[in-house]
Amino acid sequence: MTRRRRPTRTLAALLALGSSLALVTGCSSSESDKGGPVSFDTPRGDRTANRQIAQQQHKHGGGGAEVPETVFPTGPKATFTTADTLDDGTKIGVTELHGGKSGFTGKVWVWAPKQYFDPKYADSGFPVLISLPGAHGYPTNYWSNPDRELESSIARWSEEGKSLPFIVVMPVLNPDAKYYYDGSDIPGRPRMGTWLTEDVPDFVRANFRTFTSRDGWAFMGSSSGGFVALKSVLQRPDRFKAAIASGPDLIPDSPLWKGHEKERRANDPGRLAAALGAKPDTRANQVFLAFQVGSKETRMAPRLNAFIRTHTKGPVKSRLQVIPDGEHNPRSYIRGMDAGSIAWISKQLQAPIPAP
Repeated sequence: MTRRRRPTRTLAALLALGSSLALVTGCSSSESDKGGPVSFDTPRGDRTANRQIAQQQHKHGGGGAEVPETVFPTGPKATFTTADTLDDGTKIGVTELHGGKSGFTGKVWVWAPKQYFDPKYADSGFPVLISLPGAHGYPTNYWSNPDRELESSIARWSEEGKSLPFIVVMPVLNPDAKYYYDGSDIPGRPRMGTWLTEDVPDFVRANFRTFTSRDGWAFMGSSSGGFVALKSVLQRPDRFKAAIASGPDLIPDSPLWKGHEKERRANDPGRLAAALGAKPDTRANQVFLAFQVGSKETRMAPRLNAFIRTHTKGPVKSRLQVIPDGEHNPRSYIRGMDAGSIAWISKQLQAPIPAP
């Protein structure tokens, strides 16, 4: 895959258990089939004092700063249908989002981990991982297919202490399957940069418990999605703190940029990294870029290594995961995340805070 190129007492006990599991996973047995309704609503804990204590007691790793404030769903509430169900009972939901800022309407898939429905986290935000596919990324996002094992891997890694329990958000990458839009606002075209970096996060805040600051927001993507993940974090370090960029393109090369060179340069990861790297190495400026490349991606590796050498300076922090026998495909990149990338970005981001 190249760029241009998811007895009565016994019965009663079982029914009670089923109800408990439905509460934990945010679904019910009647909603288990594809196309059925699914809700990500959770009971709101009445623990304002406990939440304030938690905010005071928990410090963000290493920096000594207080954790970001939790933002409860602001609405409007989206209507989700079940796209798939994982073995642990959690659901991948899908909805159609009309972007109020971009004007673009497209599908978004979302998965929330079991921890999101645990009452002890009822007053806490959760970190968000906006996950972008390669190829055209339209009309589907291949990370929403459970066979890609992104959601099940994060579930397992979070139990192992390797990963944070991310809310995984999977929007379409492009507005059609004819062109690549480089996740950017190309003049005269659908504003995909605004869709991905403003409308999609606004949608997440409307429907899920999140954190106020960028410490709770990251991107990941492969191939063309890796380019957009990288570019988005470098372009908006005030909103996003980290990215996993797997086998990414490194320059904006959509044919739709013709006649718009100034705008194209404004979406060039190299230029963005150079500008950010020249700023003071303060906590507010720092971004964390986890690059991944398969050992068999021999044509891509030199360009990626050169980018990392040139632009890892000042507040631009990077890490490279070389995947043994890895190729340019999602399965290889999941292996790379398992080997170290997901743990590295998880250390930079805010974990959900349990009630004391």
